[in-house]
Amino acid sequence: MRDQDRQGLSAALGLGAALATALAAGALLAAEGTATLRKADILEQPAPPHMARVENKDLKRARNYPEQPPTIPHHIRDYQIDRNVNKCLTCHSRTAIEQSQAPMVSVTHFMDRDGQVRAAVSPRRYFCLQCHVPQTDARPLVGNTFKDVDAIIRGGKGD
Repeated sequence: MRDQDRQGLSAALGLGAALATALAAGALLAAEGTATLRKADILEQPAPPHMARVENKDLKRARNYPEQPPTIPHHIRDYQIDRNVNKCLTCHSRTAIEQSQAPMVSVTHFMDRDGQVRAAVSPRRYFCLQCHVPQTDARPLVGNTFKDVDAIIRGGKGD
């Protein structure tokens, strides 16, 4: 047998062993009834939960930690955000805030990767939905014991 044939056979056997191990692990997990956030067996296909409604209150939410991007307090359903157009900047750009009364994007959005302040929003910060998300009325999937820094300083429970 040539070396190339041996290597190919060895690779095929290794791949087969890895596949068999993955299938066995999946079967074991299914047999154990692994807990999931779906609250159903992993092999079942329950009906999906209802989509959370986007809040349209135009009220700012408190942030839980420094540098947390603010959530979006209004609908953005048909907003176009691509390399040619950013609908968010119609209201939130430096030149539009006087008329729209919307908060201007943070000054950090005008900085390039070298910390130089630009006249326009930096390409790194142009796609808003990379960091910002609409506010919804969704309930948390899991419990949360997070305390913000102010609660820790006060010695409170952060409720």
